[in-house]
This record gives sequence, C-alpha cells and structure tokens, in this order.
Amino acid sequence: MLASRSPQRRAILERLGVSFTVRPVDVAEREHGDALALVRENALAKALAARREGVAEVLLGCDTTVSAGGSSYGKPADEQAARATLTALSGRTHTVLSAVALLLDGEARSAHAATEVRFREIDERTLEWYLALGEWRERAGGYAIQGAGAALVREVRGDYENVVGLPLAVLLDLYPQLLRK
Repeated sequence: MLASRSPQRRAILERLGVSFTVRPVDVAEREHGDALALVRENALAKALAARREGVAEVLLGCDTTVSAGGSSYGKPADEQAARATLTALSGRTHTVLSAVALLLDGEARSAHAATEVRFREIDERTLEWYLALGEWRERAGGYAIQGAGAALVREVRGDYENVVGLPLAVLLDLYPQLLRK
C-alpha cells in the first residue's frame, strides 16, 4: 500500500513490476525544523494515516525535501515561491532528503537517503521558461529532474530515484521482499 498521491512514486514502483495499491492520505506535513527530522516524521505520519484497523498489510509512507544553506525547500505554494526557491538553488549544490517509513505487521521501519544535486546557473530566460511550464507545482525544491527540470541540473551525486521522489535503494534495503511479490 502506497500512502502517497505522487505519480512519480507510483511510476517507480510500476517500472519494477511491484503490485501495490494507492491510498492517498491527508496529513498536515511539518515544514519547519531539522530537514531530516521533518522528512522522517512526515513519512511515518503518512504511513500511520493509511493504516486500517485489523487489516494486515505493508504500508509505505515517503516524504522529500530539498535542503541548502540551512534552509529547507518543500513544495512551493505558488509561482512566486517557486521563483524564490529556484533562484536560491541556482548555481549551488543542494541535498535532496527523502525518508521512507514502512509499517509491517505493526512494526515500523524507516530509513532515509540524501542525494546531492548541483544546479547550473539559472539565467532569467531559463527561469521564466521553466516557471511557465508549471512543472514546479507539487515538487519538493520546485523542480522535476525527470522532466524539463533536468535542464537546470549540472550534476547528481547519489540515488537519482531519490531526486525523482522515491529512494529506491533505501526502500529495497528496508524491504527486499518488495521485489518478490
């Protein structure tokens, strides 16, 4: 069971041929504080919110944020916030932090991944082009590396799938049986 609305997370699991259902949850995500603590707490809250009493199932919650220079950048609320986020990340290296939380037979397991992404210098023309696409909506850090946002990126160090939205290596370390279902 995937406790997420993210089409990227669904696509990653589907590519692996994993059988799952989606149960989106409405959880008030924490947005302030230590970035790693935030994604861990939010991922667990999503998994717990998807739980159904008396039903034995594997539940997966995930949360992602972008961290740079002591600031965290979640999903921009509007175009102005997306502009500010992308401008702050321009020409810099940031860390994409994701946490996964699994509930298995009442036991909670969690882990996280950190991937470094270095952006190109984003000139005004490129910024306007990207904002006009609207791809920044519902994306941590205001970009989608698997889409047109790839044009903003110079280098990725670490798990690419983490930047897309689901740290696959970490998930498989926590639950290798995922590929055996």
